[in-house]
Amino acid sequence: MKIGLFFGTFNPIHIGHLIIANHLVENSKLDEIWLVVTPKSPFKVKQTILDNYQRLEMVYLATKSYNNLKPCDIEFNLLQPNYTINTLTYIKEKHPKHQFSLIMGEDNLKSFHKWKNYELILENHQIYCYPRLSAGKVETQFDDHPNIHHVKAPIIELSSTFIRQHIKKGKNVRPMLSDAVWQYIDQMNFYK
Repeated sequence: MKIGLFFGTFNPIHIGHLIIANHLVENSKLDEIWLVVTPKSPFKVKQTILDNYQRLEMVYLATKSYNNLKPCDIEFNLLQPNYTINTLTYIKEKHPKHQFSLIMGEDNLKSFHKWKNYELILENHQIYCYPRLSAGKVETQFDDHPNIHHVKAPIIELSSTFIRQHIKKGKNVRPMLSDAVWQYIDQMNFYK
C-alpha cells in the first residue's frame, strides 16, 4: 500500500488541510493519506497549541467520513525534538509492507536542503509537493528530481493561526472547519 504522510500541528485541522489531502489521494498513486499530528514540544511553552490528544481528536473528527484519510499519532511516542528521518525510519519498521511518501508544501521544499539527512529521505521516499504562495526559490538540485512530484492542487491560503485569531476575536469561522471539528472546538471553548 502507498501511504502519503501529511505532517502538521493541526491546531486546528481546517478545510484547507482536507482539500489538499483529498486532492492528493484522488489525483496521485497514493492509496491513503495519513495526517500525522506533530506533538507539542515539551521544550516549548506555547499556550495556543492544544494538547496532542485534543488535536488528534480533531483530525479523527475531520477525517472519519473519508475512507482514504487517516489520523496518525506515530510521533507521540518518539523522543523530542524529533526529525522527519527518525519518524520515517520508525514507521517503516512498524509497517514494513507499506511504501511511505512525504507530502509537503512548496514552502517546505524550499528549505528541504536544511533538513536532517534530507538526502537519505529523498533517496528512499517519494515527495508529493503541493503549491503554496511563498517567497524564495526551490533549490536547483530538486528541479526535475525523479522522487519529487509537483501536484497541481488548489492553492489554499487558509491557516490555523488565522482561525485561532478569529475565534479569539469572536468571529464566525465555521465555514473554514468541518462541522464535527467546529462543534468540538465550540463545546470545548478552545482558542478563546
